[in-house]
Amino acid sequence: MTGKTKILTVFGTRPEAIKLFPLIHALERDPRFDSVVCVSAQHRAMLDQVLAIAEIVPDHDLDLMTPGQSLDALTARALVGVGGVLDRERPDWVVVQGDTTTVMAGALAAYYRQIPVCHVEAGLRSGDIHHPWPEEVNRKVVGSFAALHCAPTRTAADALLAENVDPANVHVTGNTVIDALQWVTAKIEREPGLAAGLGELERRFAGKRIIGMTSHRRENFGEGMRGIADAVKRIAARPDVAIIFPVHLNPNVREVMNAELAGLDNVALIEPLDYPHFARLLAISDLMLSDSGGVQEEAPALGKPVLVMRETTERPEGVAAGTARLVGTDPDRIVAEVEALLDDPTAYVAMARAHNPFGDGKAAERIVELLAG
Repeated sequence: MTGKTKILTVFGTRPEAIKLFPLIHALERDPRFDSVVCVSAQHRAMLDQVLAIAEIVPDHDLDLMTPGQSLDALTARALVGVGGVLDRERPDWVVVQGDTTTVMAGALAAYYRQIPVCHVEAGLRSGDIHHPWPEEVNRKVVGSFAALHCAPTRTAADALLAENVDPANVHVTGNTVIDALQWVTAKIEREPGLAAGLGELERRFAGKRIIGMTSHRRENFGEGMRGIADAVKRIAARPDVAIIFPVHLNPNVREVMNAELAGLDNVALIEPLDYPHFARLLAISDLMLSDSGGVQEEAPALGKPVLVMRETTERPEGVAAGTARLVGTDPDRIVAEVEALLDDPTAYVAMARAHNPFGDGKAAERIVELLAG
């Protein structure tokens, strides 16, 4: 017996890894804890990039993904896989972050063993179980039984209280994504070569207004993706604009975007970026066009407006603060909103200078103290 509190952190995707590595680092530095890491590899290549830059070697790697795997098959494999790790490790706490299938299944496996769950980034709600899908239900499931809810904002905490979660178990910690962004930005300053891979594009697009772009939401597959692609094609007709688009590996994204956008002079369709290069893309972009949740938090930390290509968001704080705006997937709306920011300096400055509501870079420290009791 070491007398230390054993924490098993479970995650599987690139965004989870980004948001959890500051907490894992903090746990590893703290002599009160024995930190164990389990990954499902729900995103294999993109997950491994973050693990490498953060210098985290998982203790358990379930490597669950298979081609064309359904959500129910992934859920079943994750539930059984994490369960086996829990039986071997017998942790005092299981930590999960966010809203992926790995999060829901990993937390449920812990609940089945009556191991308390700490939910990082708890309380996000869009109010629509189909947008984002399946993430909204995943986080509601975890929120129904987690023992410790680390809400990133007061709005998220209030959403939990409205669901009758015990107030003693709800804590506003800030979002660990700000911790991560500050960490990687400082690392790039020390080691510029980590993010030098965009240099050719920066030279090619010198003097243009750069729009950084990401798109991958399941609920946008099909008609939504085609609408987004049409909007980008129309925006790219402007000679003063360049669009840098790391294209998600999912074929539902790639097939549409490659068919519609390949060959346009001022659209760069590139491979998914590792974390340092993505931070660099945020830094060089004038604005972000995205359906990602994390980008809604990260871009405002660097003063970059975000146009959110979704009908709803579980991060209404950004919209309320003025750092983000919901624009959906209708191409006319997307084009109009982008051009308003490009052509109206007052509108641009209002979004760029709005207060970022998502944290101060000390979320991991707060969560560690909560886990210490």
